[in-house]
Amino acid sequence: MSSIKIGLLGFGTIGTGVIRVLQKNADLLKQRLGKSLELAKVVDLDLTTDRGVKVDTDLLSSDVEDIISNPDVDVVIELIGGYEPAKSFILKAISNGKHIVTANKALMAVHGHEILAAADKYGVEVMFEAAVGGGIPVISAIKENLCANDFSNVLGILNGTCNYILTEMTEKGSDFAPVLQAAQELGYAEADPTFDIEGVDTAHKIALLAALCFGTKVDFEKVYTEGITNVAAIDIQFATEMGYKIKLLAIGKNLGDQIEVRVHPTMIPVSYQLSEVNGVFNAVRLSGDFLGPALLYGSGAGMDATASAVMGDVMAIARDMLSGAKRRTPIMGYRADQVADLPIKAMSEIISHYYLRFMVKDAPGVLAQISGILGKYDISIQSMLQPERHTADAVPIVIMTHDAKELNIDKALEEINQLDVVQQPTRLIRVENNLG
Repeated sequence: MSSIKIGLLGFGTIGTGVIRVLQKNADLLKQRLGKSLELAKVVDLDLTTDRGVKVDTDLLSSDVEDIISNPDVDVVIELIGGYEPAKSFILKAISNGKHIVTANKALMAVHGHEILAAADKYGVEVMFEAAVGGGIPVISAIKENLCANDFSNVLGILNGTCNYILTEMTEKGSDFAPVLQAAQELGYAEADPTFDIEGVDTAHKIALLAALCFGTKVDFEKVYTEGITNVAAIDIQFATEMGYKIKLLAIGKNLGDQIEVRVHPTMIPVSYQLSEVNGVFNAVRLSGDFLGPALLYGSGAGMDATASAVMGDVMAIARDMLSGAKRRTPIMGYRADQVADLPIKAMSEIISHYYLRFMVKDAPGVLAQISGILGKYDISIQSMLQPERHTADAVPIVIMTHDAKELNIDKALEEINQLDVVQQPTRLIRVENNLG
């Protein structure tokens, strides 16, 4: 074998980055591998746009069969994104004996089990480091270097768009809408940012991380997902006064007979390292029984960081090919016959501290009514703020609870929100005080 031949599906931003790595670091990659990595074919519907890299026109094609059915291609890099046609292309490439590298977190989170079953059947590798955390090598760390640990939890700030918006809101006291617009103008947010700001992108990633850490299937449809569109500047200000920051936090916890997998705005103490992850950066916090807590931090997106992760996977596959190793590391870190099917704990059963902001009439007895209803549902008050700032017809009351069950919180707020003195729906933000 004179070289390892690569087929690239998708010549967009990340695909361009992959070609830049192959061209700029060709000699370095050969020194580390012992053989050349050769770009055999690039497939995309748009073959005319100038990407800023030079590719021999003989390597360009709009026909996907030139890669997935090409006997000369050893490794297929899928950078199309989305569910279809990416899934069909990958499955056919696998059936033709091709190894797969993908950055497609949505596809792996929702259809990963089907793809992994096909890879098992045909004895090929599927690697997806770039699907979570951009250039942060978290997946390989979980599967390889930290595989002796029993993980109790995995937490992450996994979407640069949301983290940039919340950082700007925190530092400048701005509201959500103008910061989102500024993020779009700067290129940090898509023209349609729905998947990012509604938490879907983050949910795809935590579904994969939970599966890897806890050795279980994760039903993506059951991952509770709440975005940042309802986070208000006033809540960020109160959080700061109480010693917290608000982040869109991805949470995975191993409870033994079940798991928690959820995404929502979360208040975390300013003393925690995660609270200092700002701007477009990402971070993943792992807690293992022997490792203890560890934080992996870096660029979570972008052409170069993501291309770095993609090419790391390509190099890993190429090394196995050249050494004669086959499926040395299970795709999800656990042998297929050892993967569990743990249920995801219902949100109604979650136990947490809660930040509650009530907007009420400035009248006597209001606090007594609210605290009475909270007490009725076994919700105790840890601390309270009752600032003087108010609108013409409403004043805020901010309460931090002790541990409470979400079902009880929901019942209490349903009753409180029906009080005549309550002027707006109560704002709830969950709090993580003990990360383990």
